[in-house]
Amino acid sequence: MYGQIADGGFVIPAIPYWRIDPRYYRQQVVDPTGQPPGTIVVDTPNRFLYLVERGGTAMRYGVGIGREGFAWSGDGVIQWRQKWPKWTPPDEMVARQPELVKYSSKNGGMPPGLMNPLGARALYIFHNGQDTLYRLHGNPEWNSIGKAVSSGCVRLMNQDIIDLYDRVPEKARIVVMQ
Repeated sequence: MYGQIADGGFVIPAIPYWRIDPRYYRQQVVDPTGQPPGTIVVDTPNRFLYLVERGGTAMRYGVGIGREGFAWSGDGVIQWRQKWPKWTPPDEMVARQPELVKYSSKNGGMPPGLMNPLGARALYIFHNGQDTLYRLHGNPEWNSIGKAVSSGCVRLMNQDIIDLYDRVPEKARIVVMQ
């Protein structure tokens, strides 16, 4: 499940899963959310993402979330999905971290690749038709799963975001709980 895989012209390295708390492994569970099938639910306090399935089950993934002051909560829609996305940090992030200016929108962003912070896939969250600038995405930093370290996005291991991407219906509803 977390072995090396070839995808989109890249070879994603195996994850040393034994160094991750097993509760964060991808697994099918009894649905704790009460949401309709096809809904994504992010349980930020427990660092889980659920994709609700038919029959009272859900696929559960371990996630990394936004650090204090950067988390987003609410409901929305996965309006856009991208395999091997380009990463363009928001201007606010570039202002906080000037070393990222080389990846700014005016400089064309960071091309797709193994070190790209969005990883192998990105699911773009919109609220009331507007881009929230928050994403569900893969990440090369597998050791961030279960932690609050990002600038607000929800991180998954690359192997897990590929699995989620393949399961999520178009225009899926998302609920992010604090």
